[in-house]
Amino acid sequence: MKDSIHAARQARRRICLADHPSLYPIYAIGDVHGCLDQLIDAEARILQDLEKTQNKGLVILLGDYVDRGPNSAGVLAHLRQPSGPNVKRIALCGNHDDTLSSVLEYPDKIGAWIAAGGRATLMSYGLDIDYLTSRSGMPDSRLAHFIVEAIPEADFSFLKTLPVSVQIGRHLFVHAGIRPGIQMDLQSDEDMMWIREPFISRGPGLDLVVVHGHTASRKPSIGPDRIGIDTKAYATGNLTVLKIDANAATIL
Repeated sequence: MKDSIHAARQARRRICLADHPSLYPIYAIGDVHGCLDQLIDAEARILQDLEKTQNKGLVILLGDYVDRGPNSAGVLAHLRQPSGPNVKRIALCGNHDDTLSSVLEYPDKIGAWIAAGGRATLMSYGLDIDYLTSRSGMPDSRLAHFIVEAIPEADFSFLKTLPVSVQIGRHLFVHAGIRPGIQMDLQSDEDMMWIREPFISRGPGLDLVVVHGHTASRKPSIGPDRIGIDTKAYATGNLTVLKIDANAATIL
């Protein structure tokens, strides 16, 4: 699946909100993977936490909204709606989101995407992919036709415009991580959406604390100057929310 996104395309946005620590709480949400109920619950926990202080907050979702879980269509429809009062939402792009956004450009990769979790996404849009693929001689180009008919253009447009990173002070929010010791202007979108090692073992190697998903574990993963919060929601039911306030990081 990774090969399907190597072709040169327009780079995704990189957001820098401040060169100093945030004056308001930041909430990072790990990989959703089609788990709409868990996402709504996570947002409710955030709102309850904000009510305690009557503060405003920023919610950063770390990507992978689609594939594997039961309701990718519902998750995207939800994220396309306004985030509500006192909360600003920024949704970053994960590797699964990037792959879906470009899958129609590379129909020969559709089969690999379906095997990597895309089957659940198509089922959530009402497309019986098992029936279609069981038909002898169904080419990927024909599958692309059914996909474009099933998935609204608004969802493709949403995925294509997702930024790849947000930086606030020393905190960098990305889906997967960065190449250790490499300055940010030399990091590729692919690095930030796909990397595992050596980032997981070594951390960023820069004056940054990276908050990321992508590399799943049953509990949040703490490493050198990094915090991983992909807790495999589609399998465990646990969608992790990390709160960063006054440079302290806690699980909500």
